[in-house]
Amino acid sequence: MRGLWASDALDGVVGMKIRLPNGWTPRGYQEAPWDYLVRGGKRAVLKWHRRSGKDDLGLHWTAFAAHQRVGNYWYMLPEYSQARKSMWDAVNPNTGRRRIDDAFPMELRKTTRDQEMMIPFKNGSSFQLVGSDNFNSLVGSPPVGLVFSEYALSQPSAWGYLMPIVEENGGWAMFNSTPRGKNHFKNLCEFAAKEPGWFYSQLTADQSGVFTNEQLVSILRQLQAEHGDEYGMALWMQEYHVSFEAAMPGAIWGDCLSKAQEQGRIGTDESPVSVPHTPGIPVFTGWDLGYDDDTVCWYYQLVDGDIHVINYHDSRFKDIEFECLTLLNKSTELGYEYGTHWLPHDARPRTKAAGGKSMLQQAIEFNGDHEGKLGRFAIAPSLDVQEGIQAARATFPRCRFDTERTEVGVDHLKGYRREYDEEKQTFSSRPEHDKHSHAADAWRTVAVTWKQSKRAAEERPLGERLLRGNVVGMTFGTMKNDHLRKMRALRQS
Repeated sequence: MRGLWASDALDGVVGMKIRLPNGWTPRGYQEAPWDYLVRGGKRAVLKWHRRSGKDDLGLHWTAFAAHQRVGNYWYMLPEYSQARKSMWDAVNPNTGRRRIDDAFPMELRKTTRDQEMMIPFKNGSSFQLVGSDNFNSLVGSPPVGLVFSEYALSQPSAWGYLMPIVEENGGWAMFNSTPRGKNHFKNLCEFAAKEPGWFYSQLTADQSGVFTNEQLVSILRQLQAEHGDEYGMALWMQEYHVSFEAAMPGAIWGDCLSKAQEQGRIGTDESPVSVPHTPGIPVFTGWDLGYDDDTVCWYYQLVDGDIHVINYHDSRFKDIEFECLTLLNKSTELGYEYGTHWLPHDARPRTKAAGGKSMLQQAIEFNGDHEGKLGRFAIAPSLDVQEGIQAARATFPRCRFDTERTEVGVDHLKGYRREYDEEKQTFSSRPEHDKHSHAADAWRTVAVTWKQSKRAAEERPLGERLLRGNVVGMTFGTMKNDHLRKMRALRQS
């Protein structure tokens, strides 16, 4: 490993030197990213397990880099409120000193600004702890070096904003994290693994040697005792075996989804599950409607007592006409014959923007203009959030999800989690309102309506149900659309 001597007349003593990294030697698996950065590498992505020393590497590299090139260096946590507790005030149990004091010796500092969590150095560089939720509020020169700690929990827009700045000034960026579901960190890992010039490393607890096998087994037992067998295993796989498949800590339906995955009712990238559309059986939908946010729709069929979740759709800033056109297009392209579209209760109020018509009224009028091809629209029963959550828990054991068409939605369900109370260090009963909420709200709509859909489907006359699945009962237009759909599928295969 290459080191660096910093020696700018420290404390007024000419010739006084501090060697960087200060009192720290990388573990064997930390040497490869260190050497990559020393040789001038600009982008490093570390998908490493819990307690693998990701931040030790990041802090000591930042100290090293700040004394190679004068500039501003930012260390970015997911939220600004986390930075002081987890980094600025955190004590290294091996040395009894603050982590920042280990990495940035006092002799190198010009001053220490506690309020700003900033350290200006004597050579003109500076180090500052920031949050991905407040980076754009900072003033002054932008960074030439940047570490994203726990990037899976960070705002991806932060890197989107800073990337052209770091590209332009020739700076470097390091991203470290354990997985938190299939989100932007998964996308970054897949990109880094194949992009020339990028460094990518995946490290599990089995590979690093940080824990013994006995310790890992003990950790698994503790997690399962606290969270149940399936969810405890999922957390263990996520934290110590860097699995993107596991549900997130605090996930509201984590145990349900882990069990469904274990039973083969939800697929993975390695073992996808196919749940095809069944002709002759109506397709029902459950919705969450966004006026200036996401709109989400789950598509499902009731087959032999099971709920076959065959499709998922979301969109942003679209009106109800666009959503109805989407339904119509799926009917034409995929052969869906609709039953009931269950809309949330907020589809009932009238809006000025729509000439005094509610979203429900607009959908019904659109359906009438298209010969009723969309089945019927109705308002779902109104339950409070906790009742809807419990209804969803009772619904999951009946469900099978098509991996290809519902993967995005399932990932949102895995990410739907409770708010974390920093003071009490525990999860509250309230769900976090974030990008996962809309898919979860729509899924609650499914959970409180599928039994009504089942009754409606069973009440259809036997003759009609038989004819719906028989060519004799089809119109010429239906047969034509079915033929064109099959030909398109053949061309694409």
